[in-house]
Amino acid sequence: MLLYASLVLKALAIPLLARIAWLDFSTQRISNRDVLLLLCMGLGSLQLFAVQAGSWWDMGLSALGGVLLFVALFPFWVLRKVGAGDVKLMAAIPFLIGGDGLVVFTVFLLVFAVAVVALIKNPFMLPAGAFRLYVQHMDRKGVVPFGVPIAAAAICAIGFQIYVAVRVATSSGILEHLN
Repeated sequence: MLLYASLVLKALAIPLLARIAWLDFSTQRISNRDVLLLLCMGLGSLQLFAVQAGSWWDMGLSALGGVLLFVALFPFWVLRKVGAGDVKLMAAIPFLIGGDGLVVFTVFLLVFAVAVVALIKNPFMLPAGAFRLYVQHMDRKGVVPFGVPIAAAAICAIGFQIYVAVRVATSSGILEHLN
């Protein structure tokens, strides 16, 4: 039951991640409140999973990943290559995803980051004229809303984790025992 509560907390983070992506795309800002809420949801989910599994390994791995990402990305913020909100969001994501989902998150992040950069560098691929002008404006200013691919990758990684958990539960017969 604790595993399902952990997954519910992760599922509740999906609308917040979508909000972060939209706000970063439209205003180039990621609020500290949203990142802190994601961090708390991730810590709660990790706590429930650790109690259910009887091991704190995943929480320690997530903490190490979050600290390493913050330390690695901080110099890029100092050089004004990445926004502070992007750095804080990347540091909070390992707590939300967990250590076992970081590889899946990284693959999705790579795909979405390449897609965003390709759309910004080639705005003619987009259908709407106003959207194309907005993307051209972002390209001229050198602004890339990196929170969008981070949030999209996190949403996909959470979706994958939920899918795997439900798949394992249905194949092992756990769901029949709950009814």
